[in-house]
This record gives sequence, C-alpha cells and structure tokens, in this order.
Amino acid sequence: MCHIWHLLREEVRNIMIKRTISGMIGKGSLTHNRREFFAENVEPDRVQLNICYQNENLKEVYKELFDDAVGRYNIGKRKDRQITNYYEKIRQGKQEKMFHEVIFQIGNREDMAVGTAEGDLAVKILDEYVKDFQKRNATLRVFGCYLHQDEATPHLHIDFIPYVTDWKGKGMDIRVSLKQALKSLGFQGGNKHDTELNQWMNHEKEVLAEIAKQHGIEWEQKGTHEEHLDVYNFKKKERKKEVQELEQEKEYLTAENEELTAQIAEFRADIQILKDDKEQAIREKQEAEQRAEDAEKELKSLEDRREQLQPIMDNVSKEIKEYGTVKTLLPEAGTLERAVPYRENKIKPLFIKMKNQIAALAGKVVELNKMVESWKNKYQKLDEKCDRIQKQLSDLRKENQKLSEENNQLQETSDRYERVVRIMGPDTVETVVQQDIKEQKALKEQRQMEKMPRESIHERLTWGTKKSAMEDQQRKKNKTKYRGLEIK
Repeated sequence: MCHIWHLLREEVRNIMIKRTISGMIGKGSLTHNRREFFAENVEPDRVQLNICYQNENLKEVYKELFDDAVGRYNIGKRKDRQITNYYEKIRQGKQEKMFHEVIFQIGNREDMAVGTAEGDLAVKILDEYVKDFQKRNATLRVFGCYLHQDEATPHLHIDFIPYVTDWKGKGMDIRVSLKQALKSLGFQGGNKHDTELNQWMNHEKEVLAEIAKQHGIEWEQKGTHEEHLDVYNFKKKERKKEVQELEQEKEYLTAENEELTAQIAEFRADIQILKDDKEQAIREKQEAEQRAEDAEKELKSLEDRREQLQPIMDNVSKEIKEYGTVKTLLPEAGTLERAVPYRENKIKPLFIKMKNQIAALAGKVVELNKMVESWKNKYQKLDEKCDRIQKQLSDLRKENQKLSEENNQLQETSDRYERVVRIMGPDTVETVVQQDIKEQKALKEQRQMEKMPRESIHERLTWGTKKSAMEDQQRKKNKTKYRGLEIK
C-alpha cells in the first residue's frame, strides 16, 4: 500500500508544471489601472475581462485613516503649526510616498498567455491569492485592486497606503510609513540588500507559490540551479554581480544622501519658522503694548468724567439738605391771618412745590447713581483688562526671549555645519557622514546580535552560530589590522 502511495505522489510530482512567479514594485498609475486611458499594449476588446476588486478615492481613504489623528495632533498647537490637510502634506513632502503599488504575475506571455488554458489557471490562482491580501496585511490599506486580462499575461495590481498606529515618535500617532507598517507585520529588515520591503515581497511570493502549487504549478526560481561554468564565464558572471552590487550600493548611498539633504532642508525650515515666530511675537508684543496704552487712556478719561460729575453730586446733596430743613423755609403768617387761609394759600402750595422738586431731585439722584455704577463697572473691567494685557505682554516677552535663544542656537549649529563644509569640502563631509551612518548601522546590528533571543531553542542556536561567525570575522580583522605589532 505504501509503495502505491509513493508511486501516486511521484506521478503527481511529474505532472506538475514549473512557472516563474514575479512580484515587483509598480509605478502607481491609477488612471492606467482603472483603464481611464489605454496604453499601446492594451487590447480594448478584452477590457471587459478585467476584474476590479477595489476602487476607492484616495483622498477619502486618507480622511478615513488620518482625520482623527490630525485632530488629536492639532490640540494645543498654534494655528501655523497645525496640520490642515494631511493628504496635501504627504503629497508635497519628500519623506513618504502617497501610496505604493505591487504587481504579481505567474509565468509570461510564452507559457501563461491570456486566452489560453494556462492563462485562465493563472487568473484563478491570482483571484484566490488576492482575497486574503488585506487580512494578511492589516497595516497596508488597500484602496485599489485590479486583475488585468487585456494585456499579454494576466497580472494583478494592488495599490495600498502603508500606515502605523500608536506611533510614539515625533508627529501624529497614526501616520504614513512603509518601513514601520512592514515592521508591524513582522518584517524587521537586515542589511541594505535585505530590507523590510524585500522580506515582505519574498513572503508574498511564497504565499502565491503555495496557492499555485495546490493548482499543479511549481515555482521555478531562475538562477538557483545553474550548471558549472568555465573559468572565463564564472569570472564574467562575478564581475557582473559586483557591478550590480556597486550600482545597488550607489542607489542606497544616493537615497541616504537625499534623506540627509531633506533633513538639512527641514532643519533650515525650522530656523525660518523660529524667525517667523520671533517676528510674530514682536508684533504681538507691540499690539499688547498698544492695547495697554489705550486702556490707560480710557481709564484716564473715566477718571476725568468722574471728577466732572463730582461737583454735580455735591450740589444735589446740598439741595437735598436745604429742602429737608422745612422750618427755615416756611413763610411767616400775617398779623390777622387765620390758620385755614394760611394753610391753603401759603403752606400747601409750598409743600406741593417742595414735593415736586424733591421728586425731580430723587429721579436725578437715581439716574446719577446708575451712571456712577456703570462707570465703576467699566472702570473695573478696564482695570482687569489692563492686568490681563500686562500679563500677556510679560508672557510674550518671555516667549520672545526663549525663541531668540533657540534661534541663536540653531543659527550657530547651521553656521558651524556650513563652516565645516566650506573648510573640508562637501565631498569630504559627505564621505564622513556616510561613514558615520555605516558605523551607526553596524553598531546597531552588533547590539542586536548581542541580545540572545528568548524564543525557541532553534532561534537561540541560530543566534549563537551567527554571533560566533561575527566574532571569528572580527578576530581575523584584528589580526590583519595589528599584523607586525605582535610581541615575540
């Protein structure tokens, strides 16, 4: 029975076909992917065969992902430091791309062409592969996904926004970052030739290869099973490999140089922002001083008006006192004048007149009291306003002093850098910078290797082997470095 099963397995292996599996970085042409225009290699008659899995507006997806983070970032920040549109910030920036695109394909036009049985099988495999892509890559937000069958070979376009959540560094807590998005998926990266992106791409090709294997297609990895080469061709191949590695190294150095240049530009932009902040603080200081001066003038005007009202109030008080002494104001009765005529003709009209005058004066007093209270309130408010302005003025002076100190420090650093470049030359400075970058990365890798993993025994053994190899390599370097200096 085992012999029969072995024969069946061998038979299945023999009927499997070998095909290449391609995974590459695309240009990210959304209009091309959506077929808003037709390139020369597109067959318009087959456009209806294309499959659109996802087709969302890029700006709307940015709002969905980052609007809440933008709101949290802007809390407590000055208006000129706030982010108004994160989409435009990334579009106009140089640190991160708006989105990324990957293209996957099985075979080529010779062995998996559109319209053939093999091409239909490729469509089936790619369709099965893409269904779990988003679930498998949670930090790569897919907004566009298309399977094209109107070109020579079926292939898959996937457009996505890489992002990281709970970011603890500078900026927003949710932000665009390909490196950090891939790290959160478990791809830590190694050297310059083994980046997070390369690791992730190889992993996705392995996933696609596993699905293809279930459909009778074995992944043919070109260049892994070459025949023995003669000396000439071997050396030619090695030279070609060295040239490719040097070109790759040049690309990495160029990218790092561009990153450094961008950092310097950002540094200078920060200096300009500080200068603008200083100018703004000076303007706010002048405005605050002007408001304080205006408040003092208004207080002086109120005091002057109070002094003008004071004699009127004193006169009212005097009149009230005079009219309150009734006895001294009563007219004397005639010699033969009777009491009733005296009351009706002299006393009653006098009291009516006094009553009217007192009522008028009382109304005037009430009105003047209201006016006085109003001016008192105004005076108090202006006094409080003046205190607030004085405090703001003091705070602005402190902030202005702080900004001036920061600006001087940044300007001094910038001057030192330009002086070093001027004295040593830009090429020498660039060489030193690149050397420092390499040393820092090597130090980081060394520190990582010094930490024994806490996972399985297999991983610990692998770590021990790598560390031993690194120590042997370092001993060889030291032996070469100090050759001739040995004590004999």
